Amino acid sequence: MKAVILAAGKGTRLEPLTEDAPKCMLPLAGRPILEHVIKAVRKAGIREAVLIVGYKEEEIREYFGDGSDFDVKIEYISQKQQLGTAHAVSMVELNEDFLVLNGDTLVSSECIDSVVSAHSDSAAALGLKEVEEPSGYGVVRLEGSRVVEIIEKPKKYVSNLVNAGIYVFSPKIFEAIKKTKKSKRGEYEITSSIRILIDEGEVVKGVKIKGLWSDIGNPWNYLDSNQEMLNWMEERIWGEIEEFVKRKGKLYLGKKSIIKSGSYIEGPVYIGDNSIIGPNAYLRSFTSIGSNCKIGSGVEVKNSIIMDQTSVSHLSYIGDSIIGKNCNFGAGTLVGNLRLDEKNVKMRIRNELKDTGRRKFGCVVGNNVKLGINVMINAGRKIGSNSLIGPGVIVYKDVPPNSFILQKQELRKK
Repeated sequence: MKAVILAAGKGTRLEPLTEDAPKCMLPLAGRPILEHVIKAVRKAGIREAVLIVGYKEEEIREYFGDGSDFDVKIEYISQKQQLGTAHAVSMVELNEDFLVLNGDTLVSSECIDSVVSAHSDSAAALGLKEVEEPSGYGVVRLEGSRVVEIIEKPKKYVSNLVNAGIYVFSPKIFEAIKKTKKSKRGEYEITSSIRILIDEGEVVKGVKIKGLWSDIGNPWNYLDSNQEMLNWMEERIWGEIEEFVKRKGKLYLGKKSIIKSGSYIEGPVYIGDNSIIGPNAYLRSFTSIGSNCKIGSGVEVKNSIIMDQTSVSHLSYIGDSIIGKNCNFGAGTLVGNLRLDEKNVKMRIRNELKDTGRRKFGCVVGNNVKLGINVMINAGRKIGSNSLIGPGVIVYKDVPPNSFILQKQELRKK
């Protein structure tokens, strides 16, 4: 059986992080999301994968090559126009049963195994996940093990079982795709093709998956996935821990990284290679620090992702935030992650204000952003890539990419 992995999309809801990288290449515990997916496929016993690529595909091709480094044979199909998931699957046209996964959804091999086992002689099998808030997903209604209905983002409660984006299809899916019409979003969607199979009396099975599964739709989901990944992470200490470092919980410390004296590490925490932490830094639970980073003296980081080659200077605070590559935060940078009224933080996604569902959420900062000393960033704000923020600026609203923001001063003589 081959795995078809959908990795062509940009992931606009995760901007500015995806302004210059595909969503599936964003890191989790130091590795691209797509790498975790490919490793799960290999662990499930599948040795051949077809990657459907499009946006910034050169980065994916260069990183994974022919797949030999991952013990999987990889071939690529370029989806020049992202016309939807059904369109992407139609580009493969296989004559055998095959697995389909989203390249930007974190899954374990146990999830894959359960859907493959359930497939049997059905036209299709879907992985289903129980969630607390199903209204944002495609909700599935079952009769026994048979899928009888898929409702996209229902306004009324139907079920807490949602489509997990893990499929096994027989070649019958290609005939259904040919009959598929564009959805309201203007795309050819694979769930529409599955509905055609159901309407034609074909057997479509649904199976509840167990194991690691995390959908990375919005920035706050990305933090959820980071938390899931660090919970599953095994402890490894490759680097150096100086005297008088206090730590508890799991820690992954990369090669040639140093945690300097007086620091407090409250795991699970991930630190990549060649990074310097401290002295006297405080890394709280679910913090992920990339490679070649510098976290200075008196810096506190909580439940955040900080990507490669980023420096956070002394006496700064970052909480519940996502910081891109090659950023520099000047001394005294403070990120607000709680509203004064303690209501849920909202963030603008695709020009629409969205409730994050969190009382605490910080900021999202793109790549190559430079901040002067004593910058303050309000909760729920985004700063676009390649921006410069001058000393003392308070970031009250989102900053577009390639911006230069300065705080004006008025000097008066007595």
